[in-house]
Parts: sequence; structure tokens; C-alpha cells
Amino acid sequence: MRGYLIGSGWKDYQSTGAVCGVKLAAGLKLAGKLQEPIFTPATKAEQGEHDENISFEQAQVNCGALLADALYGTGKNGAGIATQARDAALALYSAAADYATTCGIIIADTKFEFGIDASGTLHLIDEVLTPDSSRFWPADSFREGCNPASYDKQFVRDHLETLDWNKAAPGPALPAAVVVRTQAKYVEAYERLSGHKFIE
Repeated sequence: MRGYLIGSGWKDYQSTGAVCGVKLAAGLKLAGKLQEPIFTPATKAEQGEHDENISFEQAQVNCGALLADALYGTGKNGAGIATQARDAALALYSAAADYATTCGIIIADTKFEFGIDASGTLHLIDEVLTPDSSRFWPADSFREGCNPASYDKQFVRDHLETLDWNKAAPGPALPAAVVVRTQAKYVEAYERLSGHKFIE
């Protein structure tokens, strides 16, 4: 789910004017707030590989193929499962973003992972709304048009971009200063969102 234009969404927009097949207005800026949140599905890559952004229509096809392979005869269809995932993701993102705003945090985007069981029932799986799966920005310093400060793993990403690394596993070791700074950002996000002091 994306509420702001950043990361791979910004790159897609710059080259195509769209993100995951969703056409956006011309003239949007880096970190610009979208008129409404958009569902931007991606494939789940093999370990060590990068997920690939796809359109909603492709997500429907992929879900259909999954159902055909594993769940033949359930009566479920790919379009229905993809629509359920989209609607659930939008509801989760909207509720979380609204809450975070009351804590002075913008949730720019986030990733939800869904799976289906043997009966074709959709399930939310893996961790949800953490600094590893979301971009959290401090609302008081947010400025459209620049790469915002963040409470997430963007600090690690920014460090890695300075290295001569082919982005293949295994990744390079992180300096202690990067680890400490990232941990401090995660702790600050926790404290702002929970209202509790973090105790190790």
C-alpha cells in the first residue's frame, strides 16, 4: 500500500507516469502525498531475490494460477482473492495511517503479505506495520520534494547505496554506527506509536 510517492514507486512514476499499472497525475513530486492510497502488489521473490512490482490485473492472474495449481475445485477464483487482498490491505493501511497521524508519524507506505490456505481462504501472514515493512516519517519535519527523514530501514538502504555492492546475497557487514543509529530510529518509532518507553 502506498500513500506517498517514494522508493520504487517514485522510480516507476518517473519512467511511466504510473505505479504498478495505476496511472497517476502528472507533475507529482518526490514524497508527494497521493490523492488516495493505492494498492501496489508485488510478487514474492525467492530468498535473496527482489520482489517485483506488478499490476492489479497481473495479481489477479497470479492468484488464479495459484488456485489452479493447488486448490482445484474450491470454487474460488483469482480475481476474487486478489480483490479480497486489496480491500484488506486498504482497510489495514488506512486505519494504521490514521492512528499514526495522531502520534506525529506519517506511514508513507507499507507491505502486507497474504497467503491462502487449502480451502482458498485468504490470510494475513508475516509481520505487519513495523519499520522493516513500512516507511515511517516524522510529520513535523516532512517536506514534499525531498527524501524525508525516517524511522525505518531507509538509513540502512542509504548506507548501502554508498557501497560498491551488486545487491546480491550475502550483504555487506554494517558498521556499528549504522546499526546503532537504525536501532535508535526503531526505538523512537515504537515509543511514539505506543506511548511507552522502550526498555531493553
